[in-house]
Amino acid sequence: MSENHTDNQQVPARAPYDQERAEAAVRELLLAVGEDPDREGLRETPARVARAYREVFAGLHEDPTEVLHKTFAEDHQELVLVRDIPIYSTCEHHLVPFYGVAHIGYIPGKDGHVTGLSKLARLADMYAKRPQVQERLTQQIADALVNVLEAQSVIVVIECEHLCMAMRGIRKPGATTTTSAVRGGFKNNAASRAEVLSFIRT
Repeated sequence: MSENHTDNQQVPARAPYDQERAEAAVRELLLAVGEDPDREGLRETPARVARAYREVFAGLHEDPTEVLHKTFAEDHQELVLVRDIPIYSTCEHHLVPFYGVAHIGYIPGKDGHVTGLSKLARLADMYAKRPQVQERLTQQIADALVNVLEAQSVIVVIECEHLCMAMRGIRKPGATTTTSAVRGGFKNNAASRAEVLSFIRT
């Protein structure tokens, strides 16, 4: 995992991950809710949670756009669509998960260069591994495809269930939130946009 903290705006972490500080914070949280962090079942919990958070928030220390820099000259200027990419992220308001699927489609730039299909999944995964809101996550993926690949058209649709709605507050398990980000030709051409949305819904 890269922890090179520069002025790169794609890498939002302000400092390297601090395992010891994270463990201490989890221990304090257990005390704050009235638990005994020294009892057998919780003794290793601060370390486990700190290790888990290192993985869950790994995207804070990485530049997701780096995965897009390797491309292939295929002279392809038609739709590329990857559907049903599983994503897991963490709501920045309550620090509980939201999860679902992402659909990512783009028409390559005029040079016809395409990125590997797995790179689209990695791009979504790396942006998701941050404290997030679904709306921003959707926009970040779309903007990366425009800015790095110079894609002519981009559409990103994300469908997620948010546990902050399911397990607390309004308590509506099963409710799904759908967000979209549309760029370039798909934004300006209603027929093209409708066509790609029909592929996503198939």
